[in-house]
Order: sequence, then structure tokens, then C-alpha cells
Amino acid sequence: MKNRLIKSPGATPLYNQIADDLRFKIVANEWSTGEKIPPELELCMLYNVSRITVRKAIDELVREGYLYRQRAKGTFVLSLDDTNEKQHYTMVRSFTKEMEELGKKAETLSATVKLIEASKRVSKQLNIPEGSEVLQLRRIRGTVGHPFAYFITHIPYIEKFSLDNEDYYGSFYDYLRSFGIVVSESKEYVEATIATEELQKILKVPEYTPILKRVRMTFQSERNFHEFSECYYIGNQYRYYVEMNG
Repeated sequence: MKNRLIKSPGATPLYNQIADDLRFKIVANEWSTGEKIPPELELCMLYNVSRITVRKAIDELVREGYLYRQRAKGTFVLSLDDTNEKQHYTMVRSFTKEMEELGKKAETLSATVKLIEASKRVSKQLNIPEGSEVLQLRRIRGTVGHPFAYFITHIPYIEKFSLDNEDYYGSFYDYLRSFGIVVSESKEYVEATIATEELQKILKVPEYTPILKRVRMTFQSERNFHEFSECYYIGNQYRYYVEMNG
């Protein structure tokens, strides 16, 4: 039996209607945690729409944290507990974009890139074997003479990635996008801390300066590509905004 969709002019886009229906099935426990949802072609027949429309609906629920993909296996349902946590962190934005929204014009003051071997901690976050080659990027962001953020980023090394510091002065996500890597999902932790001696020197702040530490893990499930970043912001220079859904 086909699900009826409203296709009249001015109606909600079909992929949104499908996403709403799939979301209801998950919330209503019609599909249990870890259960594989019907394949895209079956959903196309169910809703009488194109595969592109079905894929957009699934992508929406992946971004919201209701579903997750496993390569060569299919799409599965996340637990509602995980969904409640993840739905607040579904939009991945670059630091450049965030600063624009805060009315600040930020630039990279310093960028240093090198190859290292993944430690146990980093390899776990990147989902790669310990000791694998990893690109480590350290950047200081701010305005001329006034640094206010320090980023330490790790990503799995791919030969086409540059090891020239000059190539990392722009938006990091724009750089990844140039290789067809578009991270669409993220998980973040934020905590308040105090500037260490290293951060005091890098950010040019006095002892006991409040620091906002933000740990970000992003990934593109289709390529199994992960990014692990630790970001440090001067407390009175950065405001963290979260929009809660539901």
C-alpha cells in the first residue's frame, strides 16, 4: 500500500513529508533501535517518488541524528537517547562563518601542518588503527595582533592533502570541500577551563584567563572520513549558541 503525499502547488516539499513520516515511525517505535530501515528503492515504491527525493529525506534524518548509515550495509535507526543528544548539533559550520554571525572578521594568523602517527586517543576518534599517518593542523585565529582562538585538528592523511602551511590559511571546510569531502554530521563537547602556560603564550592572555574549550568530532559517513578538533577560545571573545529543538 502506497503512502499518500500531498503534491499540490504550495504544499510542503515531498522529501520533508517523507522525512516527517519516517521520523514518526522512529518516535512511535515502529522501527526499533539498530533496526535497518527499508532500502531506498523500496521506499521509492512506497511513496511513489524518485530515489533522489527519498535520499534527501534520509539525509535529513541522518543530519538530525535519527538515522545513521553503514557502508555496504544500509541505514539504521539510532536510539532515541542518542537522538535527543545529537539533534542539537546537526549543522556543521566553519569558524569563519561563525565569526561572521558574531559580527567579527576573523583570519588565520598562523598555520602549521605536519604528519604524525595517530596516538591511541586520536586513532579512536578518527576510527583508524593506532600509528596510522595523520595530518595534524595547528592554527591561531583572530584579527591582526589579537588572537582569540587556537585550533588543533587531526584528520586521516590522504596523499592529495598539502603539507604546505600556506594552503591552510583559509576555511578548513572549504579546503576539504575542494576534494569532495563535505562533513555533514558532528558531535561536540564544550567546557570551561583556565588558560595553560602554552595557551597564555599563544593567545597572549594573562594567567587564570577563562577559556572555552570546544571538542568537535565531524564525519562524512559515505567515506568514513572523520575529523577531530580541539578548539580553545578566550572566554570573553566568543559566545556559543545552541538552538534546541523540541
